[in-house]
Amino acid sequence: MLDKIREMPTWKRNILVLWFGTFMTGIGFSEITPFMAFYINTLGHFSKAQLNFYSGVVFAITFLVSAIVSPLWGRLADLKGRKLMLLRTSLGMAIVFALMGIVTSVWQLILLRALQGVFAGYVSNANALVATETPRENSGKALGILVTGMTSGTLIGPLLGGALANALSYRDIFFVTGLLLFLVFLLSMFFVKESFKPVAAQNKEAGKKAKPEGLRAVYAQVRYPHLVIGLFITTMIIQASNNSINPILSLYVKQLMHGSGNYTFISGLIAAIPGIATIIAAPLFGKWGDKIGTDKMLMFGFVWAALVFFLTSFTHNVSQLAVLRFAVGISDATMLPAVNTLMAKSTPANVTGRIFSYNQSFQSMGNVIGPMLGTTISTSFGYSSVFFSTAILVVINMILFWYNSKEVRHERLQHSI
Repeated sequence: MLDKIREMPTWKRNILVLWFGTFMTGIGFSEITPFMAFYINTLGHFSKAQLNFYSGVVFAITFLVSAIVSPLWGRLADLKGRKLMLLRTSLGMAIVFALMGIVTSVWQLILLRALQGVFAGYVSNANALVATETPRENSGKALGILVTGMTSGTLIGPLLGGALANALSYRDIFFVTGLLLFLVFLLSMFFVKESFKPVAAQNKEAGKKAKPEGLRAVYAQVRYPHLVIGLFITTMIIQASNNSINPILSLYVKQLMHGSGNYTFISGLIAAIPGIATIIAAPLFGKWGDKIGTDKMLMFGFVWAALVFFLTSFTHNVSQLAVLRFAVGISDATMLPAVNTLMAKSTPANVTGRIFSYNQSFQSMGNVIGPMLGTTISTSFGYSSVFFSTAILVVINMILFWYNSKEVRHERLQHSI
C-alpha cells in the first residue's frame, strides 16, 4: 500500500496524507468533549460552579491562544515552508496530548490546553500547502476534499471519545490520541512533498535578508485585499453560527422531547448530522465552484443557511430538527471549501501561509464567540431565538461578502464584455 501511495502524483498524495492528518486533528480536538468535565472532576474537589468555570476555561483557552499565535506561525511558514509547520504542529500536539494523560491538577491541564493552542495550525497549513501545490483547475475540489477530513474527524471525535471512555480510562485516551498524532507526524514527514521555495531561499538567491514582509506588504501582494479581509470575517461568522447552538442543543432536544426518552443519545445524533451532510456534499460543491464561480457558490451557501436557521426557530419536534440540521451541513459544504478556494486564488504562494494562518485566528475567534452568543441569547430569550439570531448573523455575513467581493464581480464583467 505504501508503494501505491508513493506512485501517486505528488498533489494527490499530499491530499490523501493531509486528509488523514486533518481527520486525526479533528478527532483530537473533539473527542474530549464527552468526558473532559468528568476528567477535570477527578483532579480535585470542586463545587458545581467551580467545575463549570474550569470546564469553560479548559475548552476556551486553546482557541484563544490559537487566535493569538497563528499569525506568528504563518510568518514562519512563509519563511521556512508549510511542511515544516505541519511537522511542528503534529509532533507538538502528540506530545501535549500524551502529557495531558499524566496531569495531577486542573492548572496543569489548563497549561497544556494553552500549549495545544500554541501548537495548533495543522489544518491551516494543510490548506495552504494543498492550495499552492494543487493545479488551479483542481483547487476547489481538492480543498473541498480536505474540508471533509476535519469535518469527519470533528464528527467522529465525540462518538469515539464516549466509546473509549467506557472501554479505557480517561488518561489512556490521551495516550492513544498522542500516539495517533505521532503517526500523523511520521506520515507528513515521509509522504508530504512541498515544491514551493520558502521566502528564505528566495531572498538568499536575491542577496536579501531572510525576513518576511510586514502586514502591509503582505496585503499589497494579495489580488483582492478587500475580499480576503471579508473572507476572514466570513470564516469567523460561519464558525460562530455553527457553534452558537452547541451549548443549548441537548437542552433544546430535551425540550422538544418533553423531557422523556433517551434525549442524550438523540442529541448526539442531531449534533453529528451536519457533519455527515458536509462530508457527502463538500467535494461536489467544491468541484461545482471551480466551474460556475466560487463566489457564486458562497452566496448560495449564505442564502441557504439563512433560510435553514430561520426555519429551525419554528421546529416543533426532533424529526424536523434533524432534517434542518442536515440542511445546515449542506450550507457548510458550500461555504467552507469556497472560502478556502477564494483565498487560495487571491493569494500569491509566498504569503499563502500567513493568509491562511490569519484565517485560522478568525476561525478560533468564531469558536469562542459562537457558544458565548448562543448561551447569552438562550438565557434571555429562549432556545428558538438562538436560531433566529443566527439567521440574522448569516444575512449580515452575506451583505458584507457581497460588498467585499465587488472587485471580483467587476473583473468578471470586464472579461465578459
